[in-house]
Amino acid sequence: MNKNYQRVNTMAVKDSSELPRSQELFIGFQHTLAMFGATILVPILTGLHVSVALFTSGLGTLVFHYLTGKKVPAYLGSSFAFIAPISIVISNGGGIPAAQGGIMVTGLLYALVAWLIYYLGPEKIKRIFPPIVTGPVIMIIGLYLADVAINQASEHVWVAMIALIGATISAVFGKGFFRLIPVITGLVVGYIAALFVGLVDFSPVMEAGWLGLPEFTRPAFELNAITIIAPVAVVSIIEHVGDVLAISETVGKGRELVTDPGLNKTMVGDGIATFLAGIFGGPPNTTYGENIGVLALTKVFDSKVMRIGAVFAIILSLVPKFGQLIQTIPNAVIGGISILLFGMIAAVGIRTLVESETDLKRSRNLVIASVILVLGLGGAVLEIGEMEFSGMALAAVVGIILNLILPDPGSKMTDDVRGEKSNF
Repeated sequence: MNKNYQRVNTMAVKDSSELPRSQELFIGFQHTLAMFGATILVPILTGLHVSVALFTSGLGTLVFHYLTGKKVPAYLGSSFAFIAPISIVISNGGGIPAAQGGIMVTGLLYALVAWLIYYLGPEKIKRIFPPIVTGPVIMIIGLYLADVAINQASEHVWVAMIALIGATISAVFGKGFFRLIPVITGLVVGYIAALFVGLVDFSPVMEAGWLGLPEFTRPAFELNAITIIAPVAVVSIIEHVGDVLAISETVGKGRELVTDPGLNKTMVGDGIATFLAGIFGGPPNTTYGENIGVLALTKVFDSKVMRIGAVFAIILSLVPKFGQLIQTIPNAVIGGISILLFGMIAAVGIRTLVESETDLKRSRNLVIASVILVLGLGGAVLEIGEMEFSGMALAAVVGIILNLILPDPGSKMTDDVRGEKSNF
């Protein structure tokens, strides 16, 4: 694998048509691997079906490519932003169907934002979600789930530690492609350790068939579930914008994807993919940063390889034995990986504030960040009639409102958003 990978990397081609079919398939499989660990973790942690998540990941990617004219080399996988709200809905009695309804509405919100981007322009949309809002909200996503990781890891501390160490070594010391898959590395190392201590039961794998449809479920629409899940779209929308910009920078050569095919079209693609995921029972989709790393390493920017990766994911979803094998991963292994993963999510929120040079000495910024963190982590609940906003959803909405209404005389950005110097 290393030999083939190095060979492809040094070719520095831009169009997969220049590659032999075997290398084309190999790079497509790399993209599947890059998203695989993260994509299966979301259903494992939330209670959704792994096979459905793989199916909707592949299907969503293909739909995204169709809607964007096959111009964006992006892969769509499960979004971490929705782990907590989906878990809350499923565990509180709503079940998977209620979560599906919330996910479908989330997809429609993407479409609404896409229309706003088309009408107002991407710059004004980004001003509504500045780093002082998105940074703390991203921190909440990781910190809110911290106790979940610790509880799972405590089921077998040593196995969890081995999984954590494996993921850490891959992330810090890994070379080339292996540095992009710390989750998979940790899962494999932890799984081997779990085998040695007898934590793995293969009986469900033996009983499962080789070919079959994923465990699709029908959606149900419950207002409470929708108000818990849908507002978190704020986070994934910002993530989407950042990833599209990152892909443009990686591809280079004048390919400004924000204008061609346009940020509004990529957002619609992401929204329709998420809507379809809700119909079948998969988690909301998002563009994957890991695959941007694969683009940078292989220098193959043709979106065709992403579609090949999507087909691989769909094929895997149609093998019940594979789905059952994933389900045999012990909680301790998942917990060890999650310690790193959730911590990294929180750290990304901090990095967002640092890289944007957000001045927390300003009272306005300090107030916004403080309110978002306490509402999100404190379990605050706001009931408006039959609607209920809680946790990170409430924190995100309140953060946006505070950013719009609190004065910031030194910021032209705030003036533009509040309409003081523009028609917005």
